[in-house]
Amino acid sequence: MDSGEVPAHSSLVLPKPIPDLAAEEFHLFQALVLRESGIHLGAKNRAMLVSRLWKRLRALELNSFASYYRRVKADPQEMVLMLDCICTNETHFFREPAAFDCLRTRVFPEWAADADAGKRGKTLRVWSAACSTGEEAYSLAMALLTYFPPAACWKIEVLGTDLSTKVLVRASAGVWPVEKISGVPVEYQRSFLLKGFGPEKGKIKAVEELRQVVRFQRLNLTREPYTVTGPFDLIFCRNVLIYFQWETKIKVVDSLGKYLDPHGYLFLGHAESLHSVADKLQFVAPKVFPSLGTPMARGGALCILQRRDHVVRA
Repeated sequence: MDSGEVPAHSSLVLPKPIPDLAAEEFHLFQALVLRESGIHLGAKNRAMLVSRLWKRLRALELNSFASYYRRVKADPQEMVLMLDCICTNETHFFREPAAFDCLRTRVFPEWAADADAGKRGKTLRVWSAACSTGEEAYSLAMALLTYFPPAACWKIEVLGTDLSTKVLVRASAGVWPVEKISGVPVEYQRSFLLKGFGPEKGKIKAVEELRQVVRFQRLNLTREPYTVTGPFDLIFCRNVLIYFQWETKIKVVDSLGKYLDPHGYLFLGHAESLHSVADKLQFVAPKVFPSLGTPMARGGALCILQRRDHVVRA
């Protein structure tokens, strides 16, 4: 038989139809995801849940969401894989540039001045919580290495954590499609990123100097105690609280505050300001700075928190 010909008796194999997700099954997954990750799935997320979990049903050759729910409950590793499917991983280099402007013009000069005055050491520890594929952690590392060079005896440590194991593998690799670097300042591109060629054409890679100061690990922000060692001079926890219910948001911010240096800073996303309920927080108080050089209507506000036991400087 010539190549490409099909026997006359062969039958067309159709893909299996996606099973229905009954209302009671959705409620079970809704409660499970909330308990295990803090992520609240509203009714509008039902179709998203079906499309994302269907991949796991096919991989396991299961025919119903009820059977998959039982599998997840019985298998901790499958629980991790399910949460990998649920997590929304959207990020890019130097996301919300006003935050990095604030670091360069306000926070970094303060740290440098304190070091010159002997008020602090030259080790800076930074935590990118909910780091996704790592662009935020590497962005922080680039900014820090530029302002506080190792040649001047500064030591930089950047930790990136996320609930999803899948994105942490990609973050640890430090390799991205070349179109990802559009938000990276040109001087940083030259110093810290390598363009691939040959089989690697179309990719960029973090240089060894950058990779040496960044590490990644899995962490669930809703589960204490955290498997990290504080204190941190800077914590970025941006664009993740929006997926949590109000009580969980407050709990997570309070938990992060415990790992913050008394003079450190906690940056939240521009849409995640909690300053109106600062009296409910045990360890932190708000400092809100407008986006530098940007009209408030366009730039919004940065939510920057510090511990209450720190006397805010003039």
